[in-house]
Amino acid sequence: MKKFPLLCATLASTALLNSLQIPMPLRSSEMLLDSAAYAKRSGGRSGGGSFSRPSSGSSNRNSGSESGGSVAPRSSGGGVYYGGGYGGGTYYGGGSIVLLIVALMLIGGVGFFVWYLLKMGKSNKGQKELDNDVVTVTKVQVGLLAEGRAIQPQLAEIVQQAETETIEGLHAQLQEAALALLRMPENWSHVQASSETVKTRDEAEKRFNQLSIAERTKYTTETLTNANGKLVQKEFELDPDKEPASYIVVTLIVGTADDQPLFSEIRTTEALKDVLHQLSSLNFEYLMRFELQWTPQVEGDSLTYDEMLLEYPEMLQI
Repeated sequence: MKKFPLLCATLASTALLNSLQIPMPLRSSEMLLDSAAYAKRSGGRSGGGSFSRPSSGSSNRNSGSESGGSVAPRSSGGGVYYGGGYGGGTYYGGGSIVLLIVALMLIGGVGFFVWYLLKMGKSNKGQKELDNDVVTVTKVQVGLLAEGRAIQPQLAEIVQQAETETIEGLHAQLQEAALALLRMPENWSHVQASSETVKTRDEAEKRFNQLSIAERTKYTTETLTNANGKLVQKEFELDPDKEPASYIVVTLIVGTADDQPLFSEIRTTEALKDVLHQLSSLNFEYLMRFELQWTPQVEGDSLTYDEMLLEYPEMLQI
């Protein structure tokens, strides 16, 4: 009987403790994450293209061979006469000249066959890459210090003038975006890059879209877009209480017909320069899809140091 009051007291104390809600202090990272989740930020995006197989014959190139020579006049007697004058000349019979022509044709034919094999050996790899379903998806992301904000109007102008409904237009946009980054290496602060090869075009489409959507979720409003030839601009209200901008992040997502990754890794300024040069000189026949993104897009909008750490944890300082 003595145990019953003790049991009742234990149950009552447990119920009292459970009813009390003692707040636990949030870790600093959780507090930063909460504030970053509600931070409004502008972004720009432009792109187009497709991983679908092009129509047959669209990539064919006309080729021809050069030939030339001279034919000596044939004499009425079936031979060829060279020389003249009172000293006489040399006469080759019809049978000898036929043998000579046959020999020259055989030598020329063998030579042309060897040249053709060498040429086909060099071009076969490129043609195979263009025709098969193996695709490489590449992402190059560059963080710039806010002092490099001059790139914002440059990218806006590139997007506004881009012809995103054609591969030629996308190729020109890729070149201009890469060159804009190459012009301000002194402002580069961080980089994150990947290049991976997939075996099917459907898989490439899926991977490309995953990369694109992952970046688009890091800003709340696409204030400037040019996708597949449709240009859209939206208003954006700046937050006067937000901290001054610290960074700008530019992202290039590229789908190409390459059968191998474009690079292994980027950890240095020199490696980033090499890859940007490689992208700016990409053969337009290899380009399949391209998308350019950057945030903040609106001048005066802010990406703070804390937001940079939380939104882009995989970026490496260079």
